[in-house]
Amino acid sequence: MIERKDKGMGQPIIFLDFDGVLHPEFSHPSKYFSCLPHFEAVVRRVPECEIVIASTWRQGHPLSELLKPFASDIAERIVGVTPVAQELVEIPDSLLAYEREAECHAWMRANERGYLPWIAIDDRAWLYRPFSRNVFLLDGSKGMQATDIEPLVLRLLECIK
Repeated sequence: MIERKDKGMGQPIIFLDFDGVLHPEFSHPSKYFSCLPHFEAVVRRVPECEIVIASTWRQGHPLSELLKPFASDIAERIVGVTPVAQELVEIPDSLLAYEREAECHAWMRANERGYLPWIAIDDRAWLYRPFSRNVFLLDGSKGMQATDIEPLVLRLLECIK
């Protein structure tokens, strides 16, 4: 597991996917991070959030490279990346079929944040338990849109209450 630096016990935690969220799934590289301004608008409105990268990009890129597309005020709130499912041990039976949710839980346990609320922003529902309130699901063919900003802000603010 890679951690950038020790952060406080902020809340909630956002587990962030890239493909299908920060740009449409199967985008040409010239379109990578085209939806990033929408995500950054959300987290600027909820400054209590910490961000953990849960994208498969974490497997081929060091954290320092993953931070580059983000504005500096957002990059400083990225506290790490999730572990890879194939390397997890002691996965609860209820999460065996839900790879990304298992990775999120493993990161929270390893970083002593298991008690905090969390939301995963993703476009792949099957990576999480059905009907999970912890997933903010997006249309991967579009990525995050301006119309997603307000609903996501409201969901995050609900976590803080």
